[in-house]
Amino acid sequence: MKPTKMFVLVLLFFPLLIQAQQAESITALFDSLKTHPKAIADNLVLEKALAGKKMATGNLFPKIDAFGTYDYTTSPTGMLPVAPNELLAMVKDQSIAQPFSQNILRVGASVSMPVFVKSIYTMSSKAKTMYRSAEAMKYINLLKNEAMIVSLNANLKFMNEMIDALNKKRQSILKTREIITIKVNNDRAPKSALLKINDALNQIDLSIAGIKINKSQASSMIQSLTGIYLENDIPMVQTGSYVDSGLVALEPLRFKIDAERLGLRAEKEKLLPMLVARGNYNHSMANAYNNDGRVNKDYTTVGLVLKVPIFNKSQYAKITKTNLEVRELENTLADKELELSTEARQQQNNLKIIENTIKLYEQSIKDKEELLKVAKVAYSNDRMTIEDYLKYEDDFVLEKSKYYKAIAEKWQTLMKLAVIYGNDIEQIVK
Repeated sequence: MKPTKMFVLVLLFFPLLIQAQQAESITALFDSLKTHPKAIADNLVLEKALAGKKMATGNLFPKIDAFGTYDYTTSPTGMLPVAPNELLAMVKDQSIAQPFSQNILRVGASVSMPVFVKSIYTMSSKAKTMYRSAEAMKYINLLKNEAMIVSLNANLKFMNEMIDALNKKRQSILKTREIITIKVNNDRAPKSALLKINDALNQIDLSIAGIKINKSQASSMIQSLTGIYLENDIPMVQTGSYVDSGLVALEPLRFKIDAERLGLRAEKEKLLPMLVARGNYNHSMANAYNNDGRVNKDYTTVGLVLKVPIFNKSQYAKITKTNLEVRELENTLADKELELSTEARQQQNNLKIIENTIKLYEQSIKDKEELLKVAKVAYSNDRMTIEDYLKYEDDFVLEKSKYYKAIAEKWQTLMKLAVIYGNDIEQIVK
C-alpha cells in the first residue's frame, strides 16, 4: 500500500481508534464526559455568571464619556459662563472677542463615579454569590452525570452476566435434550418432554433478546453523555466509599438563596441617600458675534450630587416581590433538605442490606448449583419429571440474576449517596 493511502486511512480511522482507547476504563469515560456538550453548557453558565459578576463590580468604577456637539442658535448664545466684571470689560472694549455666537462647536469629556451608593456594593456581593452558586451547580451536575455513567455501566455488567448465565443454561439444557431425545426414541419418555425442553430453549433466546434491547438502551444513554458507545461494560473497582459531609447537593440552592437575600437588601438600599461625584470638561470653539474673532475656551466643572429618595411606589412593590421570591426559595430549600436527608438515611440502610444480601446470594448460588447437579442425575435416572428438572435450571439462573442485580443496585446506591454528599466519584471508583 502506498504511503499516501496509508496516511489517508489512518486519518479516517483515527477518531475510532481514539474512541476505543477512551473506552478502556471508567476514568476515560469521565474524561470524555468533561468535554461533552452537557459539560460545556455548564461551563457557559459559569462564564455567564462570571460576566454578571464583572458587570456588578464594574459599577463601582468611574464612567467616562467623550462628546462632541455642534449647536446653531437663532440668537447669540454664551459659550461658557462669564464673570460680570470680565463681561463688563469686554463690552467696553469691542476688540475683545466675546464668548457668544450663533454657531458653537464643543468637544469634551464627562466623568461620574459613585462615592456612596450602598446598593451597588450589595449587588456586587450578590453577583459574586451567584457565581459561587453556578460553580456549585457545575460540580453537582458533573457528579450526577458521573454517577449515571457508573450506574449504567453496572447495569451493562448485570445484563452481560445474565446473558452469560442464560447461555450456560442453554448449554446445560442442550445436554439434557440429548438424553431426552434418546429416551423419546426408545419410548422411555413422551414426545411432550422434547417439546417442553425446546420451549425452554426458546424462552432463553427470548430472554436474551429482551436483555440485548435493554443493553442497547443503556449503551445509548452512556453515548449521550460521553459520545462513546459501549458494546460491553467496562471493568470498574470500588476504591473508596461515601463520606457524610452534609447535603452538598443543596449548595447551589443555598448560594442562590444567599444571593437573593443580598438582592432584597439591595432593593431596600435603593431608598437610601446616594452620593455621586461628577465632572465635566468642555472646550468650545466659535466666531464671536461682536467682532467675528475666533474664540477657544475651556470650561471645567467638578462636584458632588446627593440624591435622597423621598417617595417611590414602584420600588416598595419591588421590595415586596423580591421578599416573596426569597421566602419561596427558603421554603423550597427546607423541603429539599427534608427530602434529601430522608433519602440519604434510606440509601444508607439500603446499602447495608444490599451488601449483606450479596453475601447470602453468593452462598445460595453455590447451593442451587449443587441442587441442579443432583436434579440432572435424578432426571437421567427417571426419578424426576422434566418440569421439576427445568425448575432447578430456572432457580439457578434466577438466583444468579438476583446476585448480579444486587451488585448493580449496590453501585447505584453508592452513587446516589456520593451525589447527595458531594463526594468525588473519581476517588470512589476506578
